[in-house]
Amino acid sequence: MELQTISQISKAFNLSTRALRYYEQIGLIQSEKKEDYAYRVYSEDMVKRLQQIVILRKLRIPLKQIAEVLQSENTAEVIDTFRQNLSEVDDEITALSTIRDIISSFITRLNESIHDSTKIKLNLLDDTDLLEAVDSLSIQKAPLKEEKTAEDLQAASEKLNKLTDRDVRIVYLPPSDVASYQVIGDGPNEPEGHCHEVINSFVRESNLAIIKPDLRHFGFNAPNPVDETNYHGYEMWVTIPNDFSVPEPLVKKHFAGGLYAAHMIPIGAFEEWEWIATWVSNNEKYEYNGAWQNENMFDWLEEQLNYINRLDLPNDGDDEGMQLDLLIPIKPKIFSGTRNA
Repeated sequence: MELQTISQISKAFNLSTRALRYYEQIGLIQSEKKEDYAYRVYSEDMVKRLQQIVILRKLRIPLKQIAEVLQSENTAEVIDTFRQNLSEVDDEITALSTIRDIISSFITRLNESIHDSTKIKLNLLDDTDLLEAVDSLSIQKAPLKEEKTAEDLQAASEKLNKLTDRDVRIVYLPPSDVASYQVIGDGPNEPEGHCHEVINSFVRESNLAIIKPDLRHFGFNAPNPVDETNYHGYEMWVTIPNDFSVPEPLVKKHFAGGLYAAHMIPIGAFEEWEWIATWVSNNEKYEYNGAWQNENMFDWLEEQLNYINRLDLPNDGDDEGMQLDLLIPIKPKIFSGTRNA
């Protein structure tokens, strides 16, 4: 197999280059930089490893546990990891099965009374007998085929990965001045890692967390990678008071703010950018309100949540437990026609 570029891998596995760079940053995969060759490439072994990672992600295994599974030579440890995740899936099946049986009971009761207009009432939640029956509902795990094909797994993954309105928040980001820092590079730890170091030092040295305890922390690709070279940059912001000065090499900018669709992810789950983008494109009430330009990642933002608290932790360089909001600018759709008075 020929060496694969990051662009080829991104298209083949439907993964963002942001996700691939993060996988490399945490040691799940490794790229190579060949002499006299501008592109970062992946070997056949790395492609096979990435296939394993993609399958485990579709099985909803967290990245930290994927690292343990792939690195462990102890079969018992791997079994324990899968059992832990199986237990969580069983709990979810049990909860959904309970909900299914309750709704089924509602339908049965309503069907029994459908010909009696005096009984067609949604007072089922006041029905003592029904509520008592809920506690004794038999919970049966969903029957599974002995073998599941790759197509079955893909179909299940697509269904589970579809965001609903409950998964997306509509938030307003107020206008604010920001301290900005940008780095351009193609290494697995650059430019995001470099940005973090500079911004974190600025926040600490300026006592910004004390001066502005409501500060917010944003980042985005600038520019977004567009080809096999993985040429890209990253720009990071922290909000500052309007009269606050920032030292070089940081730059003071103004963020216009606005309405955004927000979806929270644990650090590393960057494939969920596609999920929220799909939600926005299919939404009946809102539409995209950004610019399709690679220079600023289409106006999409990543906000690090609970930033100040994590900054004060002794292991602030550790990504474990970090959460991000994925933010896409939106605006209400305007419908033509008149309303009835």
